[in-house]
Amino acid sequence: MTLVDYSINEHVATITLNDGENRFNPDFCNAFLNNLDMVEKETHATTLLITSTHEKIFSNGIDLDWLVPVLQQNDIARAKDFFYLLNRLFRRLVTYPLLTVAAISGHAFAGGAILCCAFDFRFMRSDRGYFCFPEVDLGIPLLPGMNALLKKAMPMYMVEYMEYTGVRLTADQCMMHHIIHKACPMQTLMEDSMAFALAINKQRPIVAEMKKRLNHTILHALDIEDIPYIESGKYTIALQ
Repeated sequence: MTLVDYSINEHVATITLNDGENRFNPDFCNAFLNNLDMVEKETHATTLLITSTHEKIFSNGIDLDWLVPVLQQNDIARAKDFFYLLNRLFRRLVTYPLLTVAAISGHAFAGGAILCCAFDFRFMRSDRGYFCFPEVDLGIPLLPGMNALLKKAMPMYMVEYMEYTGVRLTADQCMMHHIIHKACPMQTLMEDSMAFALAINKQRPIVAEMKKRLNHTILHALDIEDIPYIESGKYTIALQ
């Protein structure tokens, strides 16, 4: 099984994340980007659905088992390359010429929850899984681009509440605060997400232009504001 693959159902392309907890490392990010390219260039799909094969996790964010040794070895150049690659993935999603729908099939933690915010619509499993940004307890402040992505998907009062407290939200709580479109039991998650995706069939050029205009503040944060933080090589804050 490949790290990421895709299939087609009418005008909907489904990208499936197959890499266990789907943690972000160079191999996973490149596989995701390659599949986005293939869907755009090799299909006529107009809507993209994203899900995970893990039984309880959608994505647990950055692969610390990969990143921490890189930082311990003081390989700052490699760490910088990774954060620029991660930003490429986020940028690709918020400018993607297809409307994107996430079927969040379990936990979305840290970078995994940020990834969910990059999609246009979110459905989430209601019987298992939390949506959470635990960085406040890890001493890892979010980059400006990440903060901008949160504001795309969440009301500002929830951005502040979730970032400052690290609270875990259920799907029902996410729906209550308009973070997701719908909370669904696992047995209907893909059915409901696919039905929604099939009901949307918009032309790529107008979608691409609308995303460029709607998400210009995110693009500025990713392309401009993130650079000094990434170049600094300081990605954590020591906790007392």
